[in-house]
Amino acid sequence: MSDDNEDENLEDNARDIASAPSEAADRQSLVDSKIPVDIRNRYEVHSYRSAAVILSESRTEEFNDLLSALRDFKITTSMIRTAGGNESDIPKIFSTSLRPLGWHETNIQGDLLVKLVWKEQVEGTGNRKTKFEKRTRRLLREKFLDGHKIDYVKGRVAFDLEWNSKDQTFDRDLYAFNAFAQCGVIDAAVLVTRSESLNSVFRQLGEALKKDGSIDYKSPGNPRMTYEKYGASTTWMGKLIYRLNAGRNGGCPVLAIGITPKCIEDWDNVETA
Repeated sequence: MSDDNEDENLEDNARDIASAPSEAADRQSLVDSKIPVDIRNRYEVHSYRSAAVILSESRTEEFNDLLSALRDFKITTSMIRTAGGNESDIPKIFSTSLRPLGWHETNIQGDLLVKLVWKEQVEGTGNRKTKFEKRTRRLLREKFLDGHKIDYVKGRVAFDLEWNSKDQTFDRDLYAFNAFAQCGVIDAAVLVTRSESLNSVFRQLGEALKKDGSIDYKSPGNPRMTYEKYGASTTWMGKLIYRLNAGRNGGCPVLAIGITPKCIEDWDNVETA
């Protein structure tokens, strides 16, 4: 790749990152009043379209399930260093907590029945005035909705985790959330990803590891560093907030939660600013 292309990619990444929620987000004071303090101490939390209110006041069973899963969620520096992306041990932590409680991977499928209604002019006879008669026609569009999948759905709440996928995965998630919401299947969604505050941790963790625990080498004598696995074009809060600020969640309320260094159980809280 040429230096010019690298510069263009950096500029594209910068344009697609939001450093903070916009006016489209709910007031942080409102979010803080609905999210327990112990959760806010360990995670970065933002709410769009009153997601925090809906979850805490209307969907309390599902909300409590998710709060418990977030409290139980702990990762290690070894997990962070080890290859695997979204197939690593990190997503499995949420599955262990949520699957037994009835959170299922769910697809939405649907046909669209369209009814056309119009009034057709009918000529009168003799001195009769022209009149109109109602006409209708039905069109069936099979599989109008098909293939939209969410990893965890229970009741009327959706949940997903994006640890280290390509950032375009957020578009797929938000589109699916909106499809479920427009069909009246869910009232709100929760999306967990990495907080930007993890970046300084990544830079202090040294070499990346293969799945077998050995050091991952780009070439002989040239180890891959952990921070190289977690680039600006992967799934992290800046990429998610950019999309939420732009309204890509459509009409679906979304609670965005960022994993911070306080979720790393063997991290000694070295300066992470």
